Amino acid sequence: MSIRVFHRDHPSLYIPLISKDARFVVWPGTGAWNANMNYVRLEPGEANVPHIHAESEDTIFILEGEGTIYDHTNGIALPFHAGCAVHVPVGVKHAVAADKGVRVVSVGGPAPADVRLLKAVGALEPGAAAPVPA
Repeated sequence: MSIRVFHRDHPSLYIPLISKDARFVVWPGTGAWNANMNYVRLEPGEANVPHIHAESEDTIFILEGEGTIYDHTNGIALPFHAGCAVHVPVGVKHAVAADKGVRVVSVGGPAPADVRLLKAVGALEPGAAAPVPA
């Protein structure tokens, strides 16, 4: 395998669970199991479906806008704005919301890949697994 270049305007997968415009740019479908990069735009008033990454940490860097990250596991709501990085530990039920009247644009994703979630939404075949190093 060699170095590759991907572009946010040519993703290989969209996941509406995340937003109407959630572009999976680097993910297991492109061969990346540990480094994932999603480009997500949430329109004003839009929010993710609350979800859990059972075996992954989620890191989200906010490029544009402001909103709230909801930690449903611990009953916490934290504001964020452009330039902030949001870190969600393994197993925390969360949702990102563009609830401040402006669009939110972010990049990031779970690491390692959330294979269970990808299989659940039909993005990966049931038997898909990370390659074992030689």
